[in-house]
Amino acid sequence: MLSNNNEKQKSPKRRFLLILGVAAFIGFCVLGLMIIFWDNFPLDLPKSQRTIFGSVILIYAVLRFSRYLRKDPNEN
Repeated sequence: MLSNNNEKQKSPKRRFLLILGVAAFIGFCVLGLMIIFWDNFPLDLPKSQRTIFGSVILIYAVLRFSRYLRKDPNEN
């Protein structure tokens, strides 16, 4: 069913890319949180470096997802 603001239904390609983008976002978030909070994570880094590395991964996930949500000007 179409919404009230006259938006067209998304194409199958656009829907697939949305699902893929959400899956990548969730995967990067889980990886970042695992690096930060998992004490026995198999990286031999001090806690401060693990926190920075995990935070960088979380920031990358947010930036990647926000770029995806930005509407393409060439798209109808």
